[in-house]
Amino acid sequence: MTVKFQDYYEILGVDRNASEKEIKSAYRKLARKWHPDLHPAGEKEKAEEKFKKINEAYEVLKDPEKRKRYDQLGSNWKQGQDFSGFQQGHPDMGGVRFYTSGDFSGSGFEDAFGGGFSDFFRTFFGEGAAAGPAGRTGRSGFAGRSAGRRGPVRGEDVESEIELSLEEAYRGVTRSIRVSGSAVCANCGGTGAEGRGFCAQCGGTGATPEEKTLEVRVPAGVKEGSRIRLKGQGGAGLGGGPKGDLYLKVRLRPHPVFRLKGDNIEVDAVIRPEQAVFGDKIPVQTLDGKVTLTVPPNSRSGSKLRLRGKGFPKKSKGRGDQYVRLTIDTPSDLSEEEKNLYRQLYEQRKGGEGSA
Repeated sequence: MTVKFQDYYEILGVDRNASEKEIKSAYRKLARKWHPDLHPAGEKEKAEEKFKKINEAYEVLKDPEKRKRYDQLGSNWKQGQDFSGFQQGHPDMGGVRFYTSGDFSGSGFEDAFGGGFSDFFRTFFGEGAAAGPAGRTGRSGFAGRSAGRRGPVRGEDVESEIELSLEEAYRGVTRSIRVSGSAVCANCGGTGAEGRGFCAQCGGTGATPEEKTLEVRVPAGVKEGSRIRLKGQGGAGLGGGPKGDLYLKVRLRPHPVFRLKGDNIEVDAVIRPEQAVFGDKIPVQTLDGKVTLTVPPNSRSGSKLRLRGKGFPKKSKGRGDQYVRLTIDTPSDLSEEEKNLYRQLYEQRKGGEGSA
């Protein structure tokens, strides 16, 4: 028996090394796009054929065992797009058996397939490949995906972002956020099936889009790239399965004063020349408010002074430090008396250099 090869990876538009998550995502997009009920009468037949191929491809690639057997076609996986049915034990098949139509006669599989699967699928797979008695798939082979054979399926984990100021990340905060996710389809209860066909409301996916507002408690000390887990706030489960989780990735807004470097914080402080020469006590801003910093005599521009324990919370106990980088600047509002003093200093140092 010669049958036409079905390239399931090409049908779903994914690479042969695609992950389960990538395969599921591609399937859901295509299932919604090509659901027959979403197309006018003149295009419904074409959409239905496309929809059947999409579901058949997903039926194989979502199942690790079926996918493994399918991938074992090896060097013959696309042999002229036609196959004659290798016999069991063929060296290119590693012992994988192809089935003929006679293998399905009287077994109940004819009703299960209902014309929804291709000859390639029916020739290649057997022994309950589409659905058992508790999960008959009807004409399309879909309903058993979540309810019959596999039982409850956990929902997908979802990732989003939350943007915080440095102060919010330092102290912790409770924020209301709006997120998009999915909910179990109210029409089909997550089975993806309606009668002997596909659920028109969810496009056969078992889930519908959902937007919700969540109150999120951000713990103190989160940093750029940290992830906050919200259990059970991810994608809807199928067949009564639990929801996935929502992970919020932290993004910190640039701060006009502070720079976060690991567990430490850096800040700039401007001092006058006389403060650098003679030393002084100056106010410095920290995340806990202003403190007084002692500038030692003969300080140079660019040097750093440490405020111990004034940095960011560490994963272990304690906090990092805050480093204050000094910048020496001459005031622009000097009085005449101050200018004369600078002039005297300039002439004295210039005269000293000339005598040397």
